Amino acid sequence: MNRTDRLYAIVEELRAVAPRPRSARWLAERFEVSVRTVERDISALQQGGVPIWAEPGRTGGYCVSREHTLPPVNFTPQEAMAMAVALQSMGAAPFRSAGETAMRKLVFAMGVDDAQAARALATRVHFLRDEPLPERVPRLISDALAHPRVLRIAYGDRAGTRTTRDIEPLGYVESSGVWYLIAWCRMRDGIRAFRIDRILDITVTAETPEPRVLTAEDIDIVYGTLEPLTL
Repeated sequence: MNRTDRLYAIVEELRAVAPRPRSARWLAERFEVSVRTVERDISALQQGGVPIWAEPGRTGGYCVSREHTLPPVNFTPQEAMAMAVALQSMGAAPFRSAGETAMRKLVFAMGVDDAQAARALATRVHFLRDEPLPERVPRLISDALAHPRVLRIAYGDRAGTRTTRDIEPLGYVESSGVWYLIAWCRMRDGIRAFRIDRILDITVTAETPEPRVLTAEDIDIVYGTLEPLTL
């Protein structure tokens, strides 16, 4: 069994007995690997967002939350590939890291045969790039809407002038692969668009801003068509 299949199988094993735990030794014997390998696999799953924790004690071991895991889903290999291609095309999008975590969870939840077919199909798809993908958006920026707080940012404008501002995040706008954080700027006393790759430093304050409603008219795009994201 290769490592990817083993990771999927570990999650399925833990889910099958949840909320009871499985020890690292039991899992090692089950998958014919060392205890250290199991511990590395569990760490990789935790870093990928799978809700696994350790129960201490003589009868303890690893547990997974059934409420936060997915039952097998009927994604076809082609559907999984479409999502993977979309993720690779996101560039420095605010939700790219979260999308990659969601993708791993979905692959884990696919049927074994479909997951293997999707991985085989993935080996036939390549991207030719003139330059490396841009770095991921810092988590403090990508979480700005999910956990509303006033942010103190250092921002460099087009001319290279650096300013420090307190802003209240309101939304994101993407244009030609470039992402902007839309926020109420307290220094300018109005709504401004901050190009994410020009945010040089960021601090999350303890202040929760008053709710503001952001409309398309507030963003005031003078060219192009503003299209909302739909789910």
